[in-house]
Amino acid sequence: MLPSPAVFQFPWEINADQVKDGASMRTFGRLTSYFPAESRAVLTSQHMSVQHQVLVHTVFVEPFNPIIGAQYIALGEIDKAEGCDEATLRARVLNCVDGVNVALLQKAINEQRNFFKERNNKAGSQ
Repeated sequence: MLPSPAVFQFPWEINADQVKDGASMRTFGRLTSYFPAESRAVLTSQHMSVQHQVLVHTVFVEPFNPIIGAQYIALGEIDKAEGCDEATLRARVLNCVDGVNVALLQKAINEQRNFFKERNNKAGSQ
């Protein structure tokens, strides 16, 4: 059986309480730091007046040539450690998409969510 498709989550929606361990997920953010010895990176994104960060485990995408300050899209599985408040994204794909219009990306994600919601409502009512 194939795993479920990765759901696009905004960085501010990723919370250890809201996501299941092992769930597939896509997200985006600006690469603010990379620790090659630990195979870890941090993606950040601004929402309202709050800076949100996503911890990314990069062992599956190395060798990795990071561009600090560039926008990235990550695809992978959530890994929640015992006793840790933050979830880590175990990246399978980490693509630099510097220059992408983040506002349009957010709008596209919302439109896609609305489409799937309407489609599921129609399928449920038949």
